[in-house]
Amino acid sequence: MKTIKKFTLIALAAILFSSCAKIYYSPDAYTLAHSHNIIAIVPPTVSIAVKKNIDAEALREQQKTVSIDFQKEMYSWLLQRKMQGKISQEIQEIETTNAKLSKANYPENPLTNAELCEVLGVDGVLTSTFGLSKPVSDGAAIAEAIFSDSRSSTNEVHASLSISDYKNKKLIWNYDHKTSGSLGSSPSKLVDDIMKEASLKMPYMN
Repeated sequence: MKTIKKFTLIALAAILFSSCAKIYYSPDAYTLAHSHNIIAIVPPTVSIAVKKNIDAEALREQQKTVSIDFQKEMYSWLLQRKMQGKISQEIQEIETTNAKLSKANYPENPLTNAELCEVLGVDGVLTSTFGLSKPVSDGAAIAEAIFSDSRSSTNEVHASLSISDYKNKKLIWNYDHKTSGSLGSSPSKLVDDIMKEASLKMPYMN
């Protein structure tokens, strides 16, 4: 009986978590997604909210570091699903993605999603934004001022993931979710928690 109750609570929690998400599909999302041969993961746009005054440059560097960490974790997550046969698309190596974006002077030089696809030479791009109420870290050195401001607070995370199609130059899928308290503090745990939920609705998944 206890086991049944336990699984019931887990299932209920999963339903409540996913029910808060806002999900958009274009009418041809699955058709277009499955026509993609290769996709790229663009470094996420990350914002970290802090209440006390800290060095702006230190905060920008922290957000940049977290962005690359998240990109690596999303790449690893999708690559593992490809190995499991759950995704058929090739995933561009992030070193290649970032080198091409650097040559295009992105993000300093803003690009549309269609332009990103063209620069990267891919059929579709996965873009994302993450709004964090406090920093996350896998052991990297982070400004003490940021940690001391938010060390004891519950982390709130607003994640938005989007897939855009190059050929038709349009958004085909978006997953938007805001949660708090239930995600881990490291990039790997946070991305894993979000991707587990988002992938249930992602048109790439077989």
